[in-house]
Amino acid sequence: YILDLNREKSFVQWCVNQGITVFLISWVNPDKKLGGKTFEDYMREGPLTAMDVIEKATGEMRVHTMGYCVGGTLLATTLAWLAEKRQVRVTSATFLAAQVDFTHAGDLLVFVDESQISNLERDMNRAGVLEGSKMAMAFNMLRSNDLIWSYVVSNYLKGKEPAAFDLLHWNSDATRMPAANHSFYLRNCYLENRLSTGTMAIDNTQLDLSKVKVPVYNLATKEDHIAPAESVLYGSQFFGGPVKYVLAGSGHIAGVVNPPELGKYQYWTNDRIGDITLADWLKDAQEHKGSWWPDWRSWLETIDAEQVPARIPGSGPLEAIEDAPGSYVRVRA
Repeated sequence: YILDLNREKSFVQWCVNQGITVFLISWVNPDKKLGGKTFEDYMREGPLTAMDVIEKATGEMRVHTMGYCVGGTLLATTLAWLAEKRQVRVTSATFLAAQVDFTHAGDLLVFVDESQISNLERDMNRAGVLEGSKMAMAFNMLRSNDLIWSYVVSNYLKGKEPAAFDLLHWNSDATRMPAANHSFYLRNCYLENRLSTGTMAIDNTQLDLSKVKVPVYNLATKEDHIAPAESVLYGSQFFGGPVKYVLAGSGHIAGVVNPPELGKYQYWTNDRIGDITLADWLKDAQEHKGSWWPDWRSWLETIDAEQVPARIPGSGPLEAIEDAPGSYVRVRA
């Protein structure tokens, strides 16, 4: 729900205002009974089921897709699986701060080796899940000056109350991960880097990103400690279709959730995505002030300029359950 956080920062509301019909997957916060859910389960019950539901609701077989962070890795996996099955369900793919290659995955690699993963798997198998607090601590340690020590100084030493900050409120709302899913992700992506090398298998199906021919908008953020911009750039070359790599200012959250009305930050574009370092890419890149959102909208129109009348939730075969963002966001871990 970071993309629909409030009216001023809602990417979803902005898209709706642009005439786009938006569907989001509401990921449940899993408990022990869901600990056996695998990466394949998440693909089948997530993106693939969503496509079926969208077709039922609108009659459209093909969709424009978007995946954020590990959701982007899952989306890339789904696209490769669809390509192998020769199923045409996707018109375009947008990745937000997401990695498909983990060669340059940054400081998170410090937490990834056989010994650490084995120890983590033992803990997860007992609990059935990876507790959200443990994942949050790992991410916070990547930016300890900003997310840990600044609060120690301001709150503990100086006695100041922390200022209300919606993005950090979302950041602290940690989500668990099923043991089977997280183990697969850590081993196949971070430890063995199987997705980009064509050695990952899902549903007994070998995945090859070069067979993914749909246009890709690949957004990275300049100060990202989770999906480093260098890693996202390097991963762009593994797709088989046209890729537009865009670098936004700020970090993993603020660089993505950046409404045009705020006039904050900037983004860079450069048509080169081949075997090039981020530093060299930036030398020839063009800087644009403000949000990347309008640039993405223009890119989308070059692929699919067809406009349809605004759809009203619940007006089709499927009934509306409740108002956005849904009661799931208020479920306590």
